[in-house]
Amino acid sequence: MANHANAMNKVKILVVGDSGVGKSSLVHLICHGQCLSNSSWTIGCSVEVRVHEYREGTPSQRPYFVELWDVGGSNSHKNARHVFYNPVHGIILVHDLTNRKSQQNLRRWLSEILLREGGGTKSRIPLVDDFDAEQFGGFSQVYGMKKLPVFVVGTKQEQVAEFRTSGRVRSSSIADECAADEITVNTLDQRSLAPGSSNAVRLSRFFDKVIERQQTTTSRTDGGFSYLERENPMFRRNKATSSFVVTG
Repeated sequence: MANHANAMNKVKILVVGDSGVGKSSLVHLICHGQCLSNSSWTIGCSVEVRVHEYREGTPSQRPYFVELWDVGGSNSHKNARHVFYNPVHGIILVHDLTNRKSQQNLRRWLSEILLREGGGTKSRIPLVDDFDAEQFGGFSQVYGMKKLPVFVVGTKQEQVAEFRTSGRVRSSSIADECAADEITVNTLDQRSLAPGSSNAVRLSRFFDKVIERQQTTTSRTDGGFSYLERENPMFRRNKATSSFVVTG
């Protein structure tokens, strides 16, 4: 691993969803394999990094930095968060299994990101309330881009039994509309993403798809730096620990 650190490629994945659905806890579990003891509201955006073995167990295996951009879901920051959306190689949509509104709002999040990722503005194509599979494909045609890999995560699995009894939990259709894989997790239990589990395998497969898209759409002309490092020279990664440090 150390011999490849300096040449390691990076991909950027947005993690989005309404406030309070558990995005930060999910990202912490993905990157550290541990539950987040004290979660707080994300203001702006928080970035965590995980080293992923692309196509593990095959001759093509190689390590990649996966940057998970945890975007704050507060509506008060809606007009400013577009700065985090471009470029992006994949999207993780997060919703609360016990909150139907958070499921419905995933369409708004996806629309918001795709319009920005493709360079769109309200004057060209307005943000929409309803989102469907045909429109998702339409974005790809308008902007000439390959469809972004999407992954859907339902959180608070530990509370589902109670809400199903009351008839308040319904399955999400956004995954089917985007041909995306979907998992449900309990971010308070690290076994939800334990190595070798079905959830971990699906997540790993999603990371591979993101990397494959990056390989076909991005040339290595960034001097080896990630988007975060290029945009803010104060950030430089400590490659030995896969964490970000502030310099200068």
